[in-house]
Amino acid sequence: MDSTATSWITPPARPELIENLVSGVDRYNPNNVSILEDYLYHQIRNEEYDCLANLAILKLYQFNPELYNPDVVINILIKALTAAPSPDFNLCVALLDERPINAPLEEPDPLPALLPVLRNLHDHLFRCRFPAFWDIYRSDELEALRDNYTVEVVGFDNAVREVVVRAVKAAFTRISTARLGSYLALSGDDLSGYVAKLGWTIDSVTSVVDVPPNPDNQIEATVVQESIKLPQLAKVISHSALKA
Repeated sequence: MDSTATSWITPPARPELIENLVSGVDRYNPNNVSILEDYLYHQIRNEEYDCLANLAILKLYQFNPELYNPDVVINILIKALTAAPSPDFNLCVALLDERPINAPLEEPDPLPALLPVLRNLHDHLFRCRFPAFWDIYRSDELEALRDNYTVEVVGFDNAVREVVVRAVKAAFTRISTARLGSYLALSGDDLSGYVAKLGWTIDSVTSVVDVPPNPDNQIEATVVQESIKLPQLAKVISHSALKA
């Protein structure tokens, strides 16, 4: 199992209490939902992410409709957005399909209106349509999403930029600053500073960013060798001769 899969299953920052809940039957105990919800808000404040713990919350909501909290669900989906292109967002949405329509709420449920918006944002990230993502996310129509939710998610913009960086590292060895800037929604000194933090370099003459080599952006020729033994070759020749 590679390090990425290992950190997804067991994030290094996951507390022992949460590890015990997620790894055992206690994750189905509705009395533990408040612990998991508090842990979600810990993730939001500290730029951490634990998909399995958040999925456990959604599963508890499925089993116990009276526990359903739409704000918690929306925050889970927002955190999952920045895991693209991993399937985290779709995993979370899949657990909403059976969500009770008439769960008791004191206020109108904001999720039905926001879910298509979040799906659209996820689609743009997943398809690497980064400039379009920023245009939509920063539009007037999504002001409520920003003011009520993502403003509370510490480092949300930079988490999205990490999605961009993963895609760029996999697809480019060189990329213009204009193109990279449109992907990151950065320009000028902000872009130069961000690139420097990545350890990438900008050619001052061509304004092209050099992306360091990695296993994903290097093209390597593959040599396929086949070994045919003499008896096998003799059978092929004799079979061809019979057909002739």
